[in-house]
Amino acid sequence: MDVLETDLTGVLQFRPSPHRDDRGFFSRTYDDAVAERWGIVRADFVQDSQSRSKHGVLRGLHGRSHGGEGKIIRCAHGSAFVAIVDARPESPTLGRHVTLTLDDEDMASVYVPRRMLVGFQVTGEVADMCYSIDRTHAPDEAIAVRYDDPELAITWPMPPTELSDRDKNAPSWADLLHSLDIDPARR
Repeated sequence: MDVLETDLTGVLQFRPSPHRDDRGFFSRTYDDAVAERWGIVRADFVQDSQSRSKHGVLRGLHGRSHGGEGKIIRCAHGSAFVAIVDARPESPTLGRHVTLTLDDEDMASVYVPRRMLVGFQVTGEVADMCYSIDRTHAPDEAIAVRYDDPELAITWPMPPTELSDRDKNAPSWADLLHSLDIDPARR
């Protein structure tokens, strides 16, 4: 399994080496020894979740207040364009983002440290996204930022076919910074 660093400190992509033959494939999707070399301990993750979305659906940008939550994300079926925004107040890359594709061909996963925002858009017919999370879900701590916030300037693959009411009405990046008491000059 290869590990690729991204432009956001701590955001890592894990790229397995699937074994394929006429029957199909076999792939390791997580390896403790590899993850621990990067400071990630599987025992720290307390909850696994899965979502299924149709082509063009966009979910996000979502995060969590009160220290955030670390997560490992992979696409078990289909394909999705993923955007990760640095929302760590002390980070030199605050407000910057990285994008990548997760799909069932490469079988890569991405580790997202705490206090990041994540969104994805389904680029295949359907996408089953799997999440391992290091804190129990707490709906009252959910935060969101508009996927199309001009200050973040994320280039999504297509206009969204569907958005939740939460995502349609999400506040701006500037509003989030204000709510977190982050100096606008740091943007």
